[in-house]
Amino acid sequence: MLINPDVYAPSDISWICDGCGKMLNTQPGFNEDCGEWKCTECGFINKIDISELYVSEDEFQAELRNPYRGLSDADALELSIYEDERCVEGRENIILARDRETGTLYIKKLLADYNKSVFEFLKVHPVSHMPLIKDLFESDNCLIVIEEFIEGSTVSDLLEKGPFPEDRAVRVIRDVCTILKDLHSLSTPIIHRDVKPSNIIITPEGEVYLLDMNVAKWFDPDKTDDTRYMGTRDYAAPEQVGYGLSASSAKTDIYAVGVMLNEMITLKLPKEEKAPGKIWEIIERCISLEAEKRYTAEELIAELDWLEGGNLAG
Repeated sequence: MLINPDVYAPSDISWICDGCGKMLNTQPGFNEDCGEWKCTECGFINKIDISELYVSEDEFQAELRNPYRGLSDADALELSIYEDERCVEGRENIILARDRETGTLYIKKLLADYNKSVFEFLKVHPVSHMPLIKDLFESDNCLIVIEEFIEGSTVSDLLEKGPFPEDRAVRVIRDVCTILKDLHSLSTPIIHRDVKPSNIIITPEGEVYLLDMNVAKWFDPDKTDDTRYMGTRDYAAPEQVGYGLSASSAKTDIYAVGVMLNEMITLKLPKEEKAPGKIWEIIERCISLEAEKRYTAEELIAELDWLEGGNLAG
């Protein structure tokens, strides 16, 4: 509800409909003690609460965008345990936060686009080498995810120092495929839909983790197209951005893996420069425009094992 001191009304407060922006004061029968009022212009039911008043349109709009708007008192209290320290890589919706009681670091995400059921499932059924989900809170504007902080360097950061040796690139991609195999092998597969160098982190001990389930979805074999096109340019498969003959599937993630493997070796996308030798044959199949021609995660693991067995050259 918005106060606008520049608009004339019998009351000192100008009550404005949150649905259509019309003044409520002038509507027949309105009074400030009614508790709530159904706008006669649009039918929106407004809460008439003196504690929810704003002195300007800017303040009102800022509150509408507040990621914590609408949290229950219990959730707000529980969330207050986590103290924000800094944004991660300049992203305002990804925050490094510390548990005030234990000092443990977590990642706090404020997600406007999400599938809550995916996060709820992974909280109860964690997948190896993906960050553990500690807490979930849903406000009016976003899903707030508190997840394990994984210390290490992303593949994207490491590529700034130069290409990966082929054998190391193959090992990292094999580990990514192992994680994807677990996701794709669930009774209802989960499709990550945003596999890319910045979403793969390698710990100081050399362990590989897959991050960011922000645009993940459940696989639906009956769908022929994605309802919303999500993903990252250059890594998104044709069907993921509205092309192709099917909706996103496990093969969608394999496309992104192929692009990333090529980039790790050449620092270039496949359309810019092809990785040398036999490894290109594997990448080429990964990035086939026809999803059914791509590997499954399990098949790709077998091919990468073959490469590691001394077949990289040539």
